[in-house]
Amino acid sequence: GINAEYMGIVQILMATLGGTTGPTDSLVQYSTAVPVTESVKGKKGRPGLGSDKGKGSKAEEYLNSILPPREYNKDGKLFVQYVSATPATKADVITLQENLDKKLQQMKARETGICPIREELYAQCFDELIREITIQCLERGFLLVRVRDELRMTIEAYQSLYESAIAYGMRKALLAEQKKNDMNSEIMKLERECAELSKSVEGLEKSIQDMEKSFAEECERLDKKHKEAVESEKLKNQQLKEEMQRLLAEKTPKST
Repeated sequence: GINAEYMGIVQILMATLGGTTGPTDSLVQYSTAVPVTESVKGKKGRPGLGSDKGKGSKAEEYLNSILPPREYNKDGKLFVQYVSATPATKADVITLQENLDKKLQQMKARETGICPIREELYAQCFDELIREITIQCLERGFLLVRVRDELRMTIEAYQSLYESAIAYGMRKALLAEQKKNDMNSEIMKLERECAELSKSVEGLEKSIQDMEKSFAEECERLDKKHKEAVESEKLKNQQLKEEMQRLLAEKTPKST
């Protein structure tokens, strides 16, 4: 998802600007890296957590639970770094702020909007503040961890919602594009059918015009023929009439 992609970018940039004491440079203070075998032996007695051994052990366990140790390979050996149990001074807090501003500029983090680099750096700063406060008061550290985890869950929920919205938008866009392609295909098909029907209409209109012309010529020919026949019959009738009158005139006796 988007969150995994962002975190991958952040890890690459962190590794590019990483320090020499660990796999990546972090705003959270870690103790000096030791081989895994030595870390197991010295895990029970880390200095800086007060004179009360029970309280120190509890704080140490809680620090390791909220800020897990970092492991990395170097020269074929596995090293581990535990989060520092040294209480922070005012100078440490000022240094933390300066390092935060410095890293924001070095890694070209955006000042506004969504920026995975800025998000990661502020998360490290917040973890360092939790470390400092937890050493002084476990209860305050526990409450801050709850606040941190709740904020992370809220952000992850928004990121999941954002990714779902993007996926939904992509599906809708693909469906719209598919529908558009289908409609374009249907339009082209209908246009071809319209062109074919237009040609058919033109052919039928031409046939009608030819038939009308042929019918008009045939009517004219028949009318002319009829007139000629009528004239011929009239002429014959006139001739018969004249012949009848002549015959009648010859049979009528002449008066004396």
